[in-house]
Amino acid sequence: MELYKLTAHELKAKLDNGEASCVDIVNAVFEHIKNTDDKVGGFVTQTKQHALNKAKDIDKRIKAKEKLSPIAGIPIAVKDNMCTKGTVTTCSSRILENYIPPYNATVVEKIEEAGAIMIGKTNMDEFAMGSSTENSAFKVTKNPWDLETVPGGSSGGSAAVVSANETILALGSDTGGSIRQPAAFCGVVGLKPTYGRVSRYGLIAFASSLDQIGPLTKDVTDCATLLGVISGDDEKDSTSINAPVPDYRKLLVNNVKGTKIGVVKELMGKGISEGVKKAVKEAIKKLESLGASVEEVSMPTFEYGVPTYYLLATAEASSNLARYDGVKYGHRSSSRQDILTMYNETRREGFGPEVKRRIMLGTYALSAGYYDAYYLKAQKVRTLIKNDFDKAFIRFDVLISPTTPTVAFKVGEKVDDPLSMYLSDIATIPVNLAGIPAISVPCGFSDNMPIGLQIIGKAFDEATILRVAYTYEQNTEWHKSKVKLTAA
Repeated sequence: MELYKLTAHELKAKLDNGEASCVDIVNAVFEHIKNTDDKVGGFVTQTKQHALNKAKDIDKRIKAKEKLSPIAGIPIAVKDNMCTKGTVTTCSSRILENYIPPYNATVVEKIEEAGAIMIGKTNMDEFAMGSSTENSAFKVTKNPWDLETVPGGSSGGSAAVVSANETILALGSDTGGSIRQPAAFCGVVGLKPTYGRVSRYGLIAFASSLDQIGPLTKDVTDCATLLGVISGDDEKDSTSINAPVPDYRKLLVNNVKGTKIGVVKELMGKGISEGVKKAVKEAIKKLESLGASVEEVSMPTFEYGVPTYYLLATAEASSNLARYDGVKYGHRSSSRQDILTMYNETRREGFGPEVKRRIMLGTYALSAGYYDAYYLKAQKVRTLIKNDFDKAFIRFDVLISPTTPTVAFKVGEKVDDPLSMYLSDIATIPVNLAGIPAISVPCGFSDNMPIGLQIIGKAFDEATILRVAYTYEQNTEWHKSKVKLTAA
């Protein structure tokens, strides 16, 4: 029995009826990692001893007939920009290469309390800046469906290890599509919650008004379960919202009858590959056949999403990353003849090219004489994008689009063309600018590579997008398509 191939809810059933132990599951997962991660490169740190100790503890609690959470005993991987007490947290950057946090991120506390077993930290684009996981200081993660292609980014490590069955669950972060785009590329489920639904305390910041933590899983049921665990108000994060957290798992109903779906016109035209368009149109037809009403909707401000994002996100990054100066923690340059040289050399040695590019873009946008022309104007356009969503949600329950304009591209194909790379987030960025939730679910293949369907919802209405995603998943076979990776 290949335990590592199962979903969290399937493993929970086996734990409950005594068919498997937590130690069995953890050992099976680590054995599979040993055979596959040399090819995939999804992990930057593995925590095997911690995982086995936790598994033994959970087994004892199961034996004692304790009532445990639905993810107790289930292996989970954590993106390496979430602080883990006593375990190195690098953000895949040289500047934090040896940083060991003295505290846990709130989401890490929550999964630990729920009994999930952290098995390691996943590779990412440095400081979450990228769409391919090629910007890591340590390694390039590969897409398990085709090792010559990228897994997407910046949560490419998390998506790849879920896809390759190297973990059962994973956490990622999404600033402009960094959960949904890799989920689409790797053929898994990825959800970006509403801004404020999940605490950002302990998430190493890229762009504070856009960042949000969310789940990457093998199916929608696991996604709903993990979202329920990590959601909720947190006094340590003033932007988290004190609102009731539904039992998302109980709200997964196989029914879209009467659901009003708007198809985003601007994301079904120019720039979207024919293979992706065809698969998304088939998915829309399927939802229509299941009783949903479907209509096209125009979102005219979407074309300004990418430039707006790359002004606002880089401005916030410039401010957030100013703290990495070699003084309090992280890398410090040995060039110490004076403090200014030490600052400059620390940042030159510690940051990679994409991080430097974005810091410079953001610093320029915030500089005297340019603030009004760039940053302030971008904030106004952000409001217009949110207004477009507000208008659309008067008529529709959810909006639908492709998650990405193409399937996964080749490693190295866009690394020297930042603009082309940035455009791969054209469908996901507006959602972050508006602060609303969206999920990507597998909906087909083009050139033998997975395609993602993006379902966008109203603020704090994750329940509806999960229900639509679940209904689609239960009436199609795409989520059953699995990567076939041979042993290393």
